[in-house]
Amino acid sequence: MELKRLTISSLHNRIARGEVKAADVCRAALDRIERLSELNAFITVRADAAMARADEIDHAAERGDKLPPLAGAVIAIKDNMVMRGVRTTAGSRILFNYKPPYTATAVDRLETAGAIIVGKTNLDEFAMGSSTENSAYGPVRNPWDTTRVPGGSSGGSAVAVASGMAMGALGSDTGGSIRQPASLSGVVGLKPTYGRVSRYGLIAFGSSLDQIGPFANSVEDAARILGVIAGHDPNDSTSSNVEVDDYVKSISSDVSGLRVGVPREYYGEGLDVEVKGKVEASIMKLQEMGAEIIDISLPHTEYAIPVYYLIATAEASANLARYDGVRYGYRAEEASTLKAMYSRTRDQGFGAEVKRRIMLGTYALSAGYYDQYYGKSQKVRSLIEGDFRNAFAKCDVIVTPTAPTPAFKLGEKTADPLEMYLSDIYTITANLAGVPGLSMPCGLSSSGLPIGLQLIGKHFDEATLLRTAHNLEQALGADFTPPPVM
Repeated sequence: MELKRLTISSLHNRIARGEVKAADVCRAALDRIERLSELNAFITVRADAAMARADEIDHAAERGDKLPPLAGAVIAIKDNMVMRGVRTTAGSRILFNYKPPYTATAVDRLETAGAIIVGKTNLDEFAMGSSTENSAYGPVRNPWDTTRVPGGSSGGSAVAVASGMAMGALGSDTGGSIRQPASLSGVVGLKPTYGRVSRYGLIAFGSSLDQIGPFANSVEDAARILGVIAGHDPNDSTSSNVEVDDYVKSISSDVSGLRVGVPREYYGEGLDVEVKGKVEASIMKLQEMGAEIIDISLPHTEYAIPVYYLIATAEASANLARYDGVRYGYRAEEASTLKAMYSRTRDQGFGAEVKRRIMLGTYALSAGYYDQYYGKSQKVRSLIEGDFRNAFAKCDVIVTPTAPTPAFKLGEKTADPLEMYLSDIYTITANLAGVPGLSMPCGLSSSGLPIGLQLIGKHFDEATLLRTAHNLEQALGADFTPPPVM
């Protein structure tokens, strides 16, 4: 049974009619996870718990009970979202065997909706990276070409969906960590509006930027997952009370009359020729379907990278101060003083990229530099948000490339952090502005690698993103299934 070929709605209906067993679907997923272990997509697999959950769903179907909306859907969870009693590492040695006492709201809502949580996926340590090479548990490999990266930091979740190990997955997106791996791995990935999905139970990186969102093989499945996890949560003070749309219903409308903005700043230097060609062809396809194409400008885009890497690292510095070897997680045993224990714990427990960002953030927040760096970056962030407000006065949705290139080689950019940071150049602005963004595959490069297109929408207007993406997905009609890995 190929999970890549199943949709959540078709599986739900077939289980309800007794045509398919959730246990068979779950077993197929577990078999594939084991068979494709060389991709290193999972840190923890919950085989027994997943099978027990599948049996519960089958018993409910046999009794004729009304099944919840995600009944039988095999879902993977990025390993920076806590699950009670399940090892949660955030890809770091410092949380090697941490088992949290509670479950993240988004994960809890998935389980309540009938999803089978099959395991926790690999990621860049504390979600800091663009290639999933920074994990303490080894790099994740792209199923389209195992010598290449899957993108990051949610590379394990993207690969789990792309390779048919799960029907959907949750990732987190601080500067592109859902959309960029979705692009490089050939799946749909959605970062919701800041406040749309509860962050309760998400291990924090940058608290004003982090968002949880879905990966899926189709826009419709992404809409179904988002509809389950979205909504207000009193446990998260940043969670919004804005009403949740019926995302699945919204995709049924066409794009006739839709105003599509194309920002000139996103199509210049550094953009791969093939990526540009596929994205522009997709824009023409939208025009053929009745959308109006409008030239727009986001003039402060050039400042996005420095602004992001000041704000995100400053917030990381504050958030990661809690990992001190005292309360939970790894502790260096050979220290003779408390100060030495703190120092050695953090030195041995954190990887190089996490240390780099903590130091950058601590410097930006230090006396004498706070106003010059952190304070100024927050002011420019407001200008970037203003760019989007002005643009959305003219258009309903913005179309850009998701990443400047297709997937790059493992190790190609690890020696140059600045080059690696530029992998997120088109995705960072949506996080700074708090607006939703979606990546969907729009073609393959000449070397057979996926190319992603990004749609950016107004605050809390995920419905328009999903509608646009679904129409384009149907028009393109392409099959984004990687070649056999093993």
